[in-house]
Amino acid sequence: MSDKKSSLSSSSRRIQKELAEISLEPPTNCSAGPKGDNLYEWVSTIVGPSGSPYNGGVFFLDIQFPTDYPFKPPKVTFRTRIYHCNVNSSGQICLDILKEQWSPALTISKVLLSICSLLTDANPHDPLVGSIAQQFLQDKENHDKTAQEWTKVRSAEHV
Repeated sequence: MSDKKSSLSSSSRRIQKELAEISLEPPTNCSAGPKGDNLYEWVSTIVGPSGSPYNGGVFFLDIQFPTDYPFKPPKVTFRTRIYHCNVNSSGQICLDILKEQWSPALTISKVLLSICSLLTDANPHDPLVGSIAQQFLQDKENHDKTAQEWTKVRSAEHV
């Protein structure tokens, strides 16, 4: 039992440190912090990067830190629906650093920046949604148009 308690206190110290860092120097177009009193459950917003079909959109994400963080990756999901080949309808994100490429050296700031760059540079060769990846590869113009329409509609829902 004391092992679980010590891992909880070391993970909470790490999360508090990251919270201080992200509050002082938030990554470009991102914000994040605890939902309420639970340090292990955060909410984040990402503003759609300019030059992407998500430009002008505001996307809400949920972040759940495991009790053995930073040795296991946080679980990050989109709450706002997004038309993207690497994000499915449940909001799950296909991003290697959230899975097998996770490293304790990574921080939530770096994760959010990676998600932002995924909005600019999708990875259609490792998709969660095959049909969107196909459209991205075969008809980028219509893909981007659909992504822009979804972004407008979804962002309006949160206003």
